[in-house]
Amino acid sequence: MDKLKIGIFGTRRGADFAHAAELTGKAYVSAVCDFEEKHFDNIRKFCSEETQYFSDFDEFIDSGMDAVVLTNYFNQHAKYAVKALEKGIHVLSETLPAVTMAECVDICRAAEKSKAIYMLAENYAYFSTVEKMTELYKGKTLGGAIYAEGEYVHPMSYEEYVHYTPTSDHWRALMPSGYYMTHSLAPLMKIIDDVPVAVNAVSIYSDDLRQERDGEPVKDVASIMLCSMKGGSVARVTGWAKFGGHGNWYRIACAKGSMETVRGDQDSLRLLYNKWEMPEGAEQESVEKIEFTHDREKGEQCGHAGGDYYVTLDFIDCILEGREPYFNAYRSCAMSAVGILGWRSSLHNGEQYKIPDFSNEEERKAYENDNLSPFPDENGNINYPCTKYEADKFDI
Repeated sequence: MDKLKIGIFGTRRGADFAHAAELTGKAYVSAVCDFEEKHFDNIRKFCSEETQYFSDFDEFIDSGMDAVVLTNYFNQHAKYAVKALEKGIHVLSETLPAVTMAECVDICRAAEKSKAIYMLAENYAYFSTVEKMTELYKGKTLGGAIYAEGEYVHPMSYEEYVHYTPTSDHWRALMPSGYYMTHSLAPLMKIIDDVPVAVNAVSIYSDDLRQERDGEPVKDVASIMLCSMKGGSVARVTGWAKFGGHGNWYRIACAKGSMETVRGDQDSLRLLYNKWEMPEGAEQESVEKIEFTHDREKGEQCGHAGGDYYVTLDFIDCILEGREPYFNAYRSCAMSAVGILGWRSSLHNGEQYKIPDFSNEEERKAYENDNLSPFPDENGNINYPCTKYEADKFDI
C-alpha cells in the first residue's frame, strides 16, 4: 500500500499530527508550511529528507499532497480548508472550522462539491472513555438521552496566559470563551449521535480571574451554553472555562440510568442504573478503568490522552476506506454555530438562536453573507465585540 502524502500547515501544533501520522504507518509528511521559516525546526524530526518546506500557502497546497492538516491560527482555518477542498485535497482541521456563519456556509458548499473529505480533528471525542460511552449508548440498556453535560476547564496562570497569548491581537486575546467549545460538545454529539439545533448562552465575568494585559479587552472567563439537540435532549456545555480547577467531564443522563467520566480521572467511567431497570447480570453502580482496545502503545506516545493519534488514524482510514468522517463538514459547522450564535445569545440576555441544518441549502443560504466576528478580517477590521464591555461600540 502506498502511503498517503500529508501536508502540515502550522508547525507548532502540527508537529504532534506529523508524529501521529508517522506512527500510523499509513502516511508521511510530504510538505510543511509556516509563514515563519524559523519554526520549521519544530517539526523536522517527524519529516524525511524528501519533505518540502514552504512559507507560501499556495505553493505548499500545490506541491502534490493527498491531504492537509490545518494547525494554523484558531480563527483562520476556513479559507484554507476551502482552497484545499476545491483542489480535491482532503482536509483535517485542528480547531473550530469557522468563526463566522458565512464561513460555515462556504465550507459546507466546498465539501459538497469536492471529491475530498472534510473532517474536524476534535481529539477529545477520541478518549477511551468517550469510545466506551458511545458503545454503551448504542447498546440501548440506558434508554435514550434526556440530558447531557460536557465541561472543558483549563485555568491558566498569568505567566501561562502570556506564553500562549504572545501579543494583544493574538486570537486568544480576542476570543469569547464560548467559541472554544468543541472539547465539551463534540464528545456528547458522538456518544448520543445527535446534533444541536438551537443554543442559549450566558457568559460569566469575574474580577478574580482577570488575566488581560494593559490595553486588552476584558473578556468572559466562561460561557455556559444550553444546546437543544435534534433528538429532543438538552446538553449543557462550557466553552473554554478558566475557573478552578483544571479538567474535563462528560455525563449522559438517560431514562434508565446514566454514565459519566469520573472527575479527576479521565480514564475512569461511572455507570449507574435505576434499581428497577437493571439489565440482567449488571451491577446497579460500577466504576471501571477504560483502556483503548487497539494501538494502545502508539496512542500513549501522543498527546491529549491518545486523542491526537486516534483522530489522525481515523482521518487517514476514512480516506483509505472512502468513508465519511463522523465530524464531517455539517456536524463540524453545527459546532461552530454553537460558539458563534451562543456568543450572540450571551450579548442578548440568553435569547435562543436556531442553528441551521448545514446540509440544507435553503436553511444555510440565509447566512451566506453573515460575516459578524470578534476577530479581525484580512484588513484588520473587527465588526462584532469580543466582550460585553465593548458592545456599545457596535450595532448589535
